[in-house]
Amino acid sequence: MADYIPALAGVDIGRFGMAVVDVDGGVYGVGDWEQPFSVQSISKAFSLALVLAEGGDRIWDRVGTEPSGNPFNSLVQLEYENGIPRNPFINAGALVVTDRLQSLTGDASTTMLEFLRAESGNPDVSFDPAVAASETEHGDRNAALAHFMASYGNLDNPVSTVLEHYFWQCSIEMSCRDLALASGFLARHGLRADGTRLLPRREAKQVNAVMLTCGTYDAAGDFAYRVGLPGKSGVGGGIVAVIPGRCTLCVWSPGLDARGNSVAGVAALDHFTTLTGWSVF
Repeated sequence: MADYIPALAGVDIGRFGMAVVDVDGGVYGVGDWEQPFSVQSISKAFSLALVLAEGGDRIWDRVGTEPSGNPFNSLVQLEYENGIPRNPFINAGALVVTDRLQSLTGDASTTMLEFLRAESGNPDVSFDPAVAASETEHGDRNAALAHFMASYGNLDNPVSTVLEHYFWQCSIEMSCRDLALASGFLARHGLRADGTRLLPRREAKQVNAVMLTCGTYDAAGDFAYRVGLPGKSGVGGGIVAVIPGRCTLCVWSPGLDARGNSVAGVAALDHFTTLTGWSVF
């Protein structure tokens, strides 16, 4: 479990849930699939999609698309690369994306919350103030990353504003059902639940591609090898995965490996793709 975020430290690591939502709207679940949990870094996939939808591909001038090979909160790589994060899913990259979403919308965290409520069909999706406060109190490393990037001119908004919205969006609580529904636009090549287009097909492909190569911290290669799907994990124990043209999946189990990914979640997705034969390869 993510015991460095005290508000998450007490979650029962024996919990498990899994949901599958097909592109036609069929919803299937097992276990604790309707139990809300802290989405944490899964939110980064949605913030990236919203930035692409609102502002196009200019974000790629400020953040790369390569796997990092380092821990998700590492400062070392930023110094080598002059304040340009390696990808949008490490913490530094996610801070840049949040900064951009704040500039585009004026309220990054609320914009994301409203989007997730709409796509999941659940108006009760909400922030967890206790988790947000816990992350703020123990967010010195993220603050250091943000200040370092600001020193290179890679943040447009005040560091305090970017951190506030970043912590709030990570604190959002959703269930496996909610997350599998909300990520359906990635399986539908950019189409939202109501049939309108959020992203051009090309940009939906870009999000899926970066999820495949960078979505599970510095274990992305192993995840791609075992599971073979675009995926985004969070230290709350959730993993969202996408099979373009078929379905989205979300699995939740709070027991984490050393790299911050759900142990049972990765195993369940590995088993699912083995049984179904479904993958992007």
